[in-house]
Amino acid sequence: MERRKSKQVIAGGVAIGGGAPVTVQSMLNVPSTDLPGSVEQAVRLEQAGCQILRAAIPNKEAVALIPAIKERVHIPLVADIHFDYKLALESVAAGIDKIRINPGNIGEDSRVKAVADACRAHSVPIRIGVNSGSLEKHILAKYGAPTPEALCESALYHVALLEKFDFTDIVISLKASSVDMTVRAYELMAQRCDYPLHLGVTEAGTARMGLVKSAIGIGSLLQRGIGDTIRVSLTADPVEEIQAGEDILRALDLKRGVRFVSCPTCGRTRIDLIGLANRVEAALKDCRKDITVAVMGCAVNGPGEAREADVGVAGGEGEGLLFKKGKIIRKVPEDQLLSALLEEVEKLP
Repeated sequence: MERRKSKQVIAGGVAIGGGAPVTVQSMLNVPSTDLPGSVEQAVRLEQAGCQILRAAIPNKEAVALIPAIKERVHIPLVADIHFDYKLALESVAAGIDKIRINPGNIGEDSRVKAVADACRAHSVPIRIGVNSGSLEKHILAKYGAPTPEALCESALYHVALLEKFDFTDIVISLKASSVDMTVRAYELMAQRCDYPLHLGVTEAGTARMGLVKSAIGIGSLLQRGIGDTIRVSLTADPVEEIQAGEDILRALDLKRGVRFVSCPTCGRTRIDLIGLANRVEAALKDCRKDITVAVMGCAVNGPGEAREADVGVAGGEGEGLLFKKGKIIRKVPEDQLLSALLEEVEKLP
C-alpha cells in the first residue's frame, strides 16, 4: 500500500513518520505514585514489544518516574502532561524523549515559548492530542458538537501556537470514542498537513469491544496509508494493547511475524481444531519469523484454501495432513499434529 507522505520526527532514537515503520505504543496504568509498580509494568511492556511508552505526569512528584523508568527500559518515554507547563519543563530536564501536551491549555504565549524552546534544545518532539471530549469552548460553540471538522480545527489551533515559535517537531492525534468520527477526522487532517499522525480510538472499551473498534478504526486508516504510530486503547492490561496493535499491523502486512490462518470449522471436521489452533497460536506468539501458518479443519479445502501458507495442517479422521505451500508432505496422527507443525516451522528461515 502507498503510505501518506509525512515529515519525520525522532523520539528517543525512534523515527515517527517519513516512511518509517509504524510503531506500537501503550501507556502505563499503574498509579503515578507507585514508582516500583510503574517501573515493573514498563519492563513488561518493553518485553511485550512496546516501542514507545507513555506515562502520566500529573504533578511534580511524578517526574521521578522518568529517570527510574529510563534506567530500566530502552524504549522512548513520553510524558503525558495537562495544563501545567512547568511539568513539561521539568520532564524535559529529567530526560524525557517526547511530550504529549496541548499548548492552548497551558496559558499565555510566554509559557508556550518556554516549552517549545526547551523541547527544541533537547530534541524532544511534542504530540498534540485532541480528544472529542475536551474540545475548546470556542470550537464547540462554532460547530455545536464534536465533529471531525472540530477535531481538526482544534489540532491546527494548537499546531499554530507551536509554529509561532518555530517549533515543528510535532505529532498529531485526533481521537474520539466514535469510530466513524475518528476515521473522518484523520482523513481530513491527512489532507491538511504533513505532520505524522498518531492513530487511536479513545475510550474504546474493554478488551473485547475495544479491540473491535480499534481494529476497524486504526486498521481502515492504515489500509489507506494514513498513520505513523498507533495505540490500541483498552480497559485492560496494557500488554494486551501491544498484542492487539501488533496483530493489526501483521494483518495489514505492516509488521514481520507469524500470520496465522485457521478455518471456522464445519461438520466435516473430525479433530479438535479449535483446541489445536489455540495451541499453535500460543506456541508461536513469540516467533519473529515472517511466515504464514495454517490450521485447517479438513483435507477437502485445507491445502487448497491455505496454499499460500508456508506450512500448515489439515484435519482428517484422527489424523491430519502436513503441507507446505499447498503441497502435502505426509500424514500425521492427531496427537502429533502440533509437534510436527512446530518442527516444520523451526526448519523455516
